[in-house]
Amino acid sequence: MASDLKTTLNLPKTAFPMRASLVSREPERLAHWEKIDLYERVQAKNAGADAFILHDGPPYANGDIHLGTALNKILKDIIIRYKSMRGYRAPYVPGWDCHGLPIEQRVLRDIGSKIHDMEPAELRRLCHKYASKYINIQRSQFKRLGVSGDWEKPYTTFSPCYEAGILRALCDLVDKGLVVKGLRSVAWDPIYRTALAEAEIEYEPHVSDSIYVRFPLLEPERYEALQGLRDVSIVIWTTTPWTLPANLGVCLHPGFTYVAYVTESDTFILAEELLDAFKEACDLKNGRIAASFEATEFDRGACSHPIFEGRRSLIMLGEHVTLDQGTGCVHTAPGHGSDDFAIGRAYGLPVVVPVDDRGCFTAEYEEMEGTFVFDANPRIVESLRSRGLLLKAGKISHDYPYSWRSKKPVIFRATEQWFMELDKGDVRNKALHAIDHSVEWFPPWGQDRIRDMVERRPDWCLSRQRSWGVPIPSIRSRASGDSILDRRVIDRFLTIVAEEGTDAWYARPVEDFLPPDFDYAPTGERDASCFEKEFDILDVWFDSGSSHIACLEQDERLRSPADLYLEGSDQHRGWFQSALLTSVGARDRAPFRQVLTHGFVLDAEGRAMSKSLGNFISPQDLIKKNGADILRLWVASEDSRNDVSIGEESIKRLTDAYRTIRNTLRFQLGNLYDFCPQKDSLSLPELKVIDRWVLHKTADLIEEVTQAFECYQFHRVFQLCNRFCRATLSATYHDMLKDRMYTFGAESAGRRSAQTALHEIFQVLSRLLAPILVFTADEAFCYASGDGVQEIESVHLQTWPQIKAGWRDSETAGLMEQILALRGRVNEQLETLRQDKVIGQSLEAKVVVMGHPEDPAFIALREQEEVMEEIFIVSRVVMVPESTENGGLRVLVEHLDGSRCPRCWRSVETLNASPYGEVCTRCLDALSTF
Repeated sequence: MASDLKTTLNLPKTAFPMRASLVSREPERLAHWEKIDLYERVQAKNAGADAFILHDGPPYANGDIHLGTALNKILKDIIIRYKSMRGYRAPYVPGWDCHGLPIEQRVLRDIGSKIHDMEPAELRRLCHKYASKYINIQRSQFKRLGVSGDWEKPYTTFSPCYEAGILRALCDLVDKGLVVKGLRSVAWDPIYRTALAEAEIEYEPHVSDSIYVRFPLLEPERYEALQGLRDVSIVIWTTTPWTLPANLGVCLHPGFTYVAYVTESDTFILAEELLDAFKEACDLKNGRIAASFEATEFDRGACSHPIFEGRRSLIMLGEHVTLDQGTGCVHTAPGHGSDDFAIGRAYGLPVVVPVDDRGCFTAEYEEMEGTFVFDANPRIVESLRSRGLLLKAGKISHDYPYSWRSKKPVIFRATEQWFMELDKGDVRNKALHAIDHSVEWFPPWGQDRIRDMVERRPDWCLSRQRSWGVPIPSIRSRASGDSILDRRVIDRFLTIVAEEGTDAWYARPVEDFLPPDFDYAPTGERDASCFEKEFDILDVWFDSGSSHIACLEQDERLRSPADLYLEGSDQHRGWFQSALLTSVGARDRAPFRQVLTHGFVLDAEGRAMSKSLGNFISPQDLIKKNGADILRLWVASEDSRNDVSIGEESIKRLTDAYRTIRNTLRFQLGNLYDFCPQKDSLSLPELKVIDRWVLHKTADLIEEVTQAFECYQFHRVFQLCNRFCRATLSATYHDMLKDRMYTFGAESAGRRSAQTALHEIFQVLSRLLAPILVFTADEAFCYASGDGVQEIESVHLQTWPQIKAGWRDSETAGLMEQILALRGRVNEQLETLRQDKVIGQSLEAKVVVMGHPEDPAFIALREQEEVMEEIFIVSRVVMVPESTENGGLRVLVEHLDGSRCPRCWRSVETLNASPYGEVCTRCLDALSTF
């Protein structure tokens, strides 16, 4: 009979598997999406709606994706899917950055140092081939992450149409007079022999020479305060001895007080505030201050040059001098530093650069000719020592600028370069205004970060001495040597680029780029033979930074400005900034309305990932082991506004969370197998209290999750959904629902009430999870709609869930909170009875709730005995009024004497005969439907 009774239960039925098997099932779903052209169907569904444009910042096509790029692409996909479900036309056009050193670096590994002697056309062919290869590889890897987009029509910075857009952006800036060529001190990579942008520099720990050097003061008798003092020298401190051959002066701060510090044999001039540190560093103990004076007394005086006899070093005044360290007297080489260059220009100094593009000294410093500058440091220090100019030599560990490309220390070197002037045309101030008033920053500190960078950055060096990139179509006058960047030449080049690409600059003669009436007014030159092409390329940050013109303005799928740029926090000095400056310069507005940044991916110990450290984790390996949805859940679970960590423990934790979410969906599917929403749904007033309460909680979930999505707080989305599945549903609602679902009559009002709620919750939960768990939510949705049939509508074609009328029910919510509070107290006593072996299961217990008959809480609960039985999962709840002065409710849990129903396992007073054996009265009613 017991086995027969089992057949009368409404046990869950679903083909939605308990085991996710994501590694095998996800590719099947990807194939299905491709078959039904899901991306285009989503676009068609929202065609004509308001647009939301998330503009993809292009990753470099120079290797497999890593966890950082996976994090970035998944975040973008989450947003795009959310916005699409909200009804926006939200296309995703992926992009790739294909020019510049990242690609050349990889090609260099294959062909070695001969890259420096290779013809540009051949090098460009190899770079194009390499970038194309990795576009295809990365595209496949991004798609495997579940990232949806127009993958067959991406934008690539080496496509002719995009290159034409870059040149249009350059042309617009040239028209406004913002692009000039000049000699400036720039960061220089001696390995790749090219200028670097600020965004291409990173700071690494470095050990440098630390030296204090005497600059003997010339004509000290001119200064009244120095009368009678012997061997007077201004003392400088530097960590770059190799720049001393290029020295042209010493800078003092006009607002500092300086002193003459006298020892037995020498007089040293330095800032008063740094005297104690100087004495300690140079082991000077028995001196005295002979005089103090303002720096202005020394303006335009002179010292002896520390390297070359007979040369003079001009004394200057500069606001850039600080008291952070050193002596307050700064060695100045205009050819080897931006501050030095600026002050040298103000004082009319020439620019001396005795260092070539390899970082080696030229014949201008004959003694060191051909020596790499860092290798020359020890010899320069010894030369200073031998001449009696070295006061102290040591080493210092500090952060030093390294090339992001070569991973080697940079040098600062004045060269002829093309620059975008930021103060001309008020570009800097317009950019700062846009930062403060036109853009919303997520997180908010991004605003201060980029503002500070734009405020302090020098003019933008646009040119690079490379071959793989967009050539700057400048020509040089053979007569004057002038570099010419002319709108007419750019326009001719643009026409050719649209058909042939930028390789044409290297393949065609200069006359092809000159219009028939071209003339150069300063020299009167007209004939093409008077000119030659120049071959610098544009900074790769200009390539990507121009995408608002080259892509957003040109692509009918998109528009400018974009609603959102989303990249790593390093892009405040990279793409965000280059895009902002080109857009403000060319269009007088920001290219974006919102900017969202994420942190870097670290290992479980908080270290940067590196193959050399052995802590590198490949997203491909994670997917092969766990599936992409687990990786996506990790992305959503972390507060990615900061750096995020990942390791075995975090993956295990997320796998457990995923299992809870999946089992939650499976429970709902299993209990909806015989439910037709159109036929079986009950109206809201017909629902039981518990079911109305869970819909109230579902309404809260919709509201809170939507707010979190709008603020891009995806970790909050994860927390809300995970807690809802784990606490509200699995541990509470689903747990106390099982008796009603399994033992009530299949079409009873009580069971249909629960199914109505379960159906609504599933529809909400599968949609809320869809942007994150793209595979699982869609799989579950298919089973809900057609028992796994692939041809049904995807969850990604559904609309975002809305709070239905009546779901908000504060009265029911308040009543349920009271009962759930009692449930906690009941569970404590149930556990005690289990441990004392008084009961085995909670259904063997009775709960007595006692309270004052006039207590509002007692009155509210008095009509809910049956509801509390379901919530407490006990066989009997009794409300007992009692007179008490203490107030409040008392709970007593005890063993319930009676017979156990073999069908529902509740303890009851009597059992009733049925064709299946003796059962309780409630089960007898349920069996009557069979």
